[in-house]
Amino acid sequence: MQNSIMRRREDARMNCNKNVLRIVAGTAKRFHWLAAGVLLAVVGSVVTTLIPPLVLGTVVDQLTAGAAIPVSLVVLYFALIALSGVLESSRESLLIVFGQKITHALRSKLSEKLTRLSADSLNQQEPGSVVARFVGDVNTVETLFTSGIISMFADACKIVSILIIVWTKTTGLAVLLLLLLPFIFLFTRSVQKKTLTAQLANRAAVSRATNHVPESLRCIRTIHTLGKEQYMEKRYDDYIGQSYQAIEKTNFYDSIYSPVILILNAIIVASVMLLSASGNPNILTFFGMSVGTSVTIINYITQIFAPLESLGMEIQTIQSAVAGARRIDGFLAQPERCAAESVPTETPDSPCVELRNVTFGYDENTVLHNVSFCVNSGEQVTITGRTGAGKSTMFKLLLGLYQPQSGEVLINGMSASAIADSAKRRIFGYVDQSFHMVPGTIKDQITLFDQSITDEMVQSAARLTGLHETICNLEHGYETECAPALLSQGQWQLLSIARAVAAQPQILLLDEITANLDVETERAVLKALRNVSADRTVVSISHRIYECEGGRMISI
Repeated sequence: MQNSIMRRREDARMNCNKNVLRIVAGTAKRFHWLAAGVLLAVVGSVVTTLIPPLVLGTVVDQLTAGAAIPVSLVVLYFALIALSGVLESSRESLLIVFGQKITHALRSKLSEKLTRLSADSLNQQEPGSVVARFVGDVNTVETLFTSGIISMFADACKIVSILIIVWTKTTGLAVLLLLLLPFIFLFTRSVQKKTLTAQLANRAAVSRATNHVPESLRCIRTIHTLGKEQYMEKRYDDYIGQSYQAIEKTNFYDSIYSPVILILNAIIVASVMLLSASGNPNILTFFGMSVGTSVTIINYITQIFAPLESLGMEIQTIQSAVAGARRIDGFLAQPERCAAESVPTETPDSPCVELRNVTFGYDENTVLHNVSFCVNSGEQVTITGRTGAGKSTMFKLLLGLYQPQSGEVLINGMSASAIADSAKRRIFGYVDQSFHMVPGTIKDQITLFDQSITDEMVQSAARLTGLHETICNLEHGYETECAPALLSQGQWQLLSIARAVAAQPQILLLDEITANLDVETERAVLKALRNVSADRTVVSISHRIYECEGGRMISI
């Protein structure tokens, strides 16, 4: 047993080491034909772009020499231009498909990670931040591998190839370009670092703004009651303002990059033309060239600065994606809960539920101090205590969502955290203070899409709670699509009880389930509880003593 737990923890640790690059590499390996097609299209488009200027230079030299131009040379020139366009279009199409594969892989991995996080980790996640990782961050990573890195690779290949060709044509220009490139690199690197910092700040601000909206909607009644509309509006404006400030910095760095590159382009072209026309033999040794070569060189200078200019846009794309990739890596690196595989069995010698010297708290706040009690099979117990004493936390410990800092939480003699998720619904039925609807029909609300719960089990659970006739009177009965106005608050709570007992669990956990109900509705719910509690172990949380008539009370 100990070895199995250690093995699962090691597997969880290995899963935590997954990162964006590994996921992308795995996607490329899985769709190797697609990755190969992208590579061939990129290389092909670069090669076919470099050859036409050489052909054009040859044509110009023959024209200036008064020689006839072969038709085959003209056909080759236009054929290469057409082929370059086709390959460029193929590259873009293949990259779109490859990007979709990456997006699917990243979101699948994030979704898997979400299901493996512990309840404590999930409670610490801001919903807006999680959504931002699934949507914005994944989209930027897709852009990184579809237009950022691929475009930068193609541009780098083009720059290196042009430098080699220019060196063979005019050594002086090649030397001049080589001297300028380090300065361009340093300038590019400076812009890159500043853009990355601004992108990270923008991501953080967008996450806060995204989280603010559902938070405001969830607390809208409290906001209206306390008159805090302006306060919430100001907070949202502050988050948006922080995002705008970061974006403005990014746009500023991007806006100064392209003009600098274009000015350098113009200066180099003018300098080469002036030097080649100087008539000085020493200068012409390095910069002299024929008319055709001049046409070729001017074409290449334009081509070498066009990639450098596009780097300004690609830097912003890449830095945004790097920021997104870091956030995704941070999410994937969070510690996971160990997936349990054990199923407890009832034993006559062990209590059904037992806490042994349990201590638990959140951060520095300890809410349970050395708590011990046991509940025998078939017994009904009510937990009482002041607000904040840890009653609801105790249920989370029983469900195995949290682990005690010290002590033991046992279900039929087995640690609650060691019970397999697949077995929990047959062991526990949990009813909260309010009903939590899922998209789907009345039947789906009860089964929660568990295929092992039959229609007979669904109807039996509804009959126990007194809802069967109400559901049958709906337009489509159990197949009626749910909406908030479909049932009353009390009926939703009865449906919550039906959901809890549908899988015929051994233990019922009831958390203040009548707290928000009127007196008449409360009677109906208590009647339903008496029906479903027969032959079951029931542990309830309540401030009302009469709810545990015939049972035992435990105060914490």
